[in-house]
Amino acid sequence: MSISSNNKVNAFFVDTQLIPAAQLDAAVAIRALFLKAETTLVEDVKYGGLVFSLSDQLVGGIYAYKNHLSIEFSNGAAFSDVNKIMEGKGKKRRHIKIVTIDDLSEKNVVYFIAQALAANAL
Repeated sequence: MSISSNNKVNAFFVDTQLIPAAQLDAAVAIRALFLKAETTLVEDVKYGGLVFSLSDQLVGGIYAYKNHLSIEFSNGAAFSDVNKIMEGKGKKRRHIKIVTIDDLSEKNVVYFIAQALAANAL
């Protein structure tokens, strides 16, 4: 599978083929949302997941688990989240659990990606 010019990214997606097909589809869709939101994002594989950086600053990433995906945001604790969608208790990081591809719209992932990019621009 070749979806990126970065071989580590391609290897990440080959590895995720071991997870259920629905999760793989969701991972590909999440990647597309990040890249559509900011075309200059740099993608790489770090910490066991696919990460996105802008100006050498980590913006967020996708991590695959047995029963879900997790979209991690480096500065998620500072995001507006009136519906309490994000999880985590760290000083800065927050994440969104994705079980089905429908969660992308139901949990308003585009909104959180936009906040991650805006936070990086500061």
